[in-house]
Amino acid sequence: MLSRNDIIQWIKTSATLLAENKEYLTELDRAIGDADHGDNMDRGFKKALLQLDEVKDKDIGSILKSIGMALISSVGGAAGPLYGTFYMQAANAVAAKQELSDEEVVEFLQAGTTGLINRGKTKPGDKTIIDSLQPAIVTLKNNIQEGQELAEAMQGAVHRAEQGARETIPLVAKKGRASYLGERSVGHQDPGATSAYLLLKALLVTLESR
Repeated sequence: MLSRNDIIQWIKTSATLLAENKEYLTELDRAIGDADHGDNMDRGFKKALLQLDEVKDKDIGSILKSIGMALISSVGGAAGPLYGTFYMQAANAVAAKQELSDEEVVEFLQAGTTGLINRGKTKPGDKTIIDSLQPAIVTLKNNIQEGQELAEAMQGAVHRAEQGARETIPLVAKKGRASYLGERSVGHQDPGATSAYLLLKALLVTLESR
C-alpha cells in the first residue's frame, strides 16, 4: 500500500537523491550529451518541491500531475517533456485516489512508462530512460504477483533498474542528443537511465523508512 503521504515523501526523497547525484549525472551527460542532465533534474525537482505545499492535501493523481507540470516547465532538454509526461500519465492512472494498492503502484508506474515510450518514440535497447525503467517495472509486477510485500518487491525492481542503467554502456544511442554520436556513444552509461534508477531508488528509500 502507498499513501498520499508516501507519494509526497517520494518526491522529497527524489529531490534529495538527485541533488546528491547532480555532478554524477552531469558527468555521464558530458560524455554523450550537453552536460546538463544533473543540473536540469536538480532544478526540476526543486521546482516540484515548491509545488508540494499547494497540493499536499489533494489526491495522489493531483499531486503527480503537479509534479509533471513542474518538470515540463523547468527542466531543459528532452528530460523535461519526457519525465513530465511520465508523471502526468501516472497521474491519470490514479486520479482521485488517496492510497494505492500494491497492484495500483505497478499500474501507475507502468502508465507513466508507457506515456514516456509513446512521447519519446523509444523502445528497450535505444539507450534511454526506458532501459532501466521498463525492466524494473516488469520485475516489480512479477515480485508482487509472487506474493512479495511492496518494499521487498521494490528492492528487486531497483536492483534491476540499476542493472538496466549499466547495460546501456555497450549500446549505441538511438534517440536524443547522444544519437548524433553514433558508435561513439558506445562505452558510456546513459544519464537518463541513471536518473530513472535514482527515482525508483527514492521510492524504495521511502518504503523502507516508513
